[in-house]
Amino acid sequence: MSDPDADRSASVLARLVGPFVDRTVAERLVISVAAILLSIALGFGIVLVSGRIAECSTAAWTLPFTGVGFCYDPVEVYVVLFNGALGYPFAVGEPGLFNAGWTPLNLSFGLTLSETTLLIFTGLSVAVAFRAGLFNIGTQGQLVVGGLATALSILALAPLLPAGPVGGVVLIVIGTAAGAVGGGLWGAIPGALKAYADANEVITTIMLNFVAANVAYVLVLEVFRAEGSSVVATEYVPEYAQLRPWLFPTSSDFALVALLIGVGFIGALYYFVEHTSLGYDLRTSGVQAAAAEYGGVNAKLTTVRAMTLSGALGGVGGAVWVLMSEGRWLASIPDLGFDGITVSILAGNNPIGVLPAAFLFGILKGGALEIGFRTDVPTELVAVLRGLIILFVAMPEFFRMIGRYAGLGGGGVGPAAEPDGTAGGEGGETDA
Repeated sequence: MSDPDADRSASVLARLVGPFVDRTVAERLVISVAAILLSIALGFGIVLVSGRIAECSTAAWTLPFTGVGFCYDPVEVYVVLFNGALGYPFAVGEPGLFNAGWTPLNLSFGLTLSETTLLIFTGLSVAVAFRAGLFNIGTQGQLVVGGLATALSILALAPLLPAGPVGGVVLIVIGTAAGAVGGGLWGAIPGALKAYADANEVITTIMLNFVAANVAYVLVLEVFRAEGSSVVATEYVPEYAQLRPWLFPTSSDFALVALLIGVGFIGALYYFVEHTSLGYDLRTSGVQAAAAEYGGVNAKLTTVRAMTLSGALGGVGGAVWVLMSEGRWLASIPDLGFDGITVSILAGNNPIGVLPAAFLFGILKGGALEIGFRTDVPTELVAVLRGLIILFVAMPEFFRMIGRYAGLGGGGVGPAAEPDGTAGGEGGETDA
């Protein structure tokens, strides 16, 4: 007679080693929170080791009971990182919990929200492709193309429309649409290559990143460069056609309306993926492409559609970057597309989860600036913390592999498994 407690433990363990896509929202949340806490704990140790290796005249932190000194204070690092990214709302070291003079409309919080807004679009771009079982590593290139299309379309149409709020709204809408079209077309290329030529989308999207960056660079350098500009950049789009910070400081490069648009995109994409027939085709193709095609789903067309939608979202991210952060297209574009991959992974490829994941990475990027200003700690350590978060989020997939060899969860627990329990077919590439 079997032990009920043992059976229950085995069932829980089987779920933990099962594929990430099969877990409930609560289980994904637990995994993500655990990954964050583990990365913070390990990051604490890395800061200590780095502080021990570094040279300084006075120790910033001393290990209790040992007297061993370190050049970096890990407690200070985390306080500056998280508290500083919000503009220091907590009164650390002062009487009381909150800083009485704090206002959410401060520069540091504005910079954090600016990063969050941009990461929402790139995170959604990656997430929609991953849900379709496609690894879109080309969001950066799609963002580059979308941003350039936005800048050029607005600069071309601005002389034809009246200056002012009405003309500005029209230009913003047209520019954003142009960014979506440009990014969508750039995303459709690897989608078509995957669907009709069986080209690996990881390779094609990576290569198209370089193509997009260099083609855009040459076009701006030789044709569209602003007259007298010392950098490779277009003319500034008219100020009335930019997303301006109404409440936050101008130097924060954050427009609340852009964040609200991003939240709207999250809701729309969630509804599309979860409650429409096309979204159902996309999801089933991502879980098991062979079974979806057997059920009547046009797998090739779904692949092209998914990559086109993914690229369009990346292009909108490029449009927001131009209209909100820079006011023009310039060659030194931040790695927002690659950061979107980390956001999507932490969010479990769920559009709803993209918002908190983007906010977390926005805090990490905004806090890194504060660490650079207020401490001697290298800001690269914050990038290590971001990498640790992704590492620990991915760890359950290693446990899944171990569980397969241990016989937990059955032979067909992953989307890479065929109905008879063997791995193979197109489903082997869909475990996003």
